[in-house]
Amino acid sequence: MTVQKDTERTETKHLHKFADFTQKRVLEIGCGEGRLTWQYAKQAHSTTGVDLDADALRVATIDRPSDLEGRAYFSRAKSEELPFSKETFDRAVLSWSL
Repeated sequence: MTVQKDTERTETKHLHKFADFTQKRVLEIGCGEGRLTWQYAKQAHSTTGVDLDADALRVATIDRPSDLEGRAYFSRAKSEELPFSKETFDRAVLSWSL
């Protein structure tokens, strides 16, 4: 797959058009390196990204902005076997994960 840059931020505009992340607890399934995570995480109360790719999660953790420490977390998990209770999140996001 060829990586495409979203220079006009179309994905981000649509994401915020359809979902309000303000002070919400967000679960991102298939977060990878955090490409989408950083587009909404500053508005959220907390963000938890899950992915099976340990290397991508390592990059996401390293690239996490310092103001999101303690609010943006990453975990290696399968989307079909999430290690969280059903009531843990207000929003769930996935992009390019299927």
